[in-house]
Amino acid sequence: MEERLIKVGITHGDINGIGYEVILKTFSDARVAELCTPVIYGSSKIAAYHRKALELPPVNMNIITKAEEAGVNRVNIINCVDDETKVELAQSTAVAGEAAFKSLEAAVMDLKRGVVDVLLTAPINKHNIQNDDFHFPGHTEYLEECFGGLGKKALMILMNDTLRVALVTGHIPLSKVSSSITQEDIVSKLRIFNQSLKQDFGIVKPRIAVLSLNPHAGDAGLLGNEEETIIIPAMQEAEKRGVMSFGPYAADGFFGSCMYDKFDGVLAMYHDQGLAPFKTLAMEDGVNYTAGLPIIRTSPAHGTAYDIAGQNLASEESFRQALYVALDIYRNRIRYFEATANPLRKQYFDKGGDNEKLDLTKDEESGDI
Repeated sequence: MEERLIKVGITHGDINGIGYEVILKTFSDARVAELCTPVIYGSSKIAAYHRKALELPPVNMNIITKAEEAGVNRVNIINCVDDETKVELAQSTAVAGEAAFKSLEAAVMDLKRGVVDVLLTAPINKHNIQNDDFHFPGHTEYLEECFGGLGKKALMILMNDTLRVALVTGHIPLSKVSSSITQEDIVSKLRIFNQSLKQDFGIVKPRIAVLSLNPHAGDAGLLGNEEETIIIPAMQEAEKRGVMSFGPYAADGFFGSCMYDKFDGVLAMYHDQGLAPFKTLAMEDGVNYTAGLPIIRTSPAHGTAYDIAGQNLASEESFRQALYVALDIYRNRIRYFEATANPLRKQYFDKGGDNEKLDLTKDEESGDI
């Protein structure tokens, strides 16, 4: 039987940024729509405005009213934003924020209904999107609220083909980082990261590098003691739960000597510690992946880029890679869950005598993450 194409829900993000530019550039190559069934949540009129303003190649949009109507080998679009919505390129406006939320809300609703398989989000402006229903620092926290039932926590992973970086703390002021790092939180993030590397990326025994909080890993307490009192105990506790972690490593030397090549993932303590080197190394093809949730969501690693919006200067490479990653992870999860759905029990026999003792143990993958 022919494999069903994965249905990808795509939000248009901030309509005054480069969201539509990277979407249109990606799907101007007709072969991309042969890999999946794209469903854009936005406005065909706004898409046409961007195409004309940027003088982009035409993309034939198939206008539908619900995701179930999506055509194969077509770029489908659901109009969930008013046709008269005003576009002001390179400007942050309340109208753009409202349009971004309407697109996200509609896509999330269809993801919950199971009529799209994965979510790909174009960049939003974290300020103008704020409203009574969206009061979060970004997509990750909003999706955790929508899909994080039963204690599920989201973990932001910035990645490309050679590097995966996750964070203990996210969008918080630098002055609050030290007080926000706890042993419990590090253990939780390590376990989520470890499980994601297994089920989402097909790595059997992941190796995770952990970065220190302080310069030179605290220099034996001279520059701080969080490594000794919080980070190392957390790594030891995570090891008891089946996580292989190494470090803590001083961030400057770790990235400067390319040690990340030796690991499957890197856990940084705070935003810029992990993301500044990542974006230096992988800005062009970087992808933001939200791990730890029952749904799959990716996005490009860049923002709205108002500084180049409307100038036909944006590269679609990061957005295209985000699409490919979503498709790969969807397939990896299917294979992982099929392989672990009914694991064989491990049996140990005492061969020393006539009385054979049978010990049935649970498979290590049957526990929670």
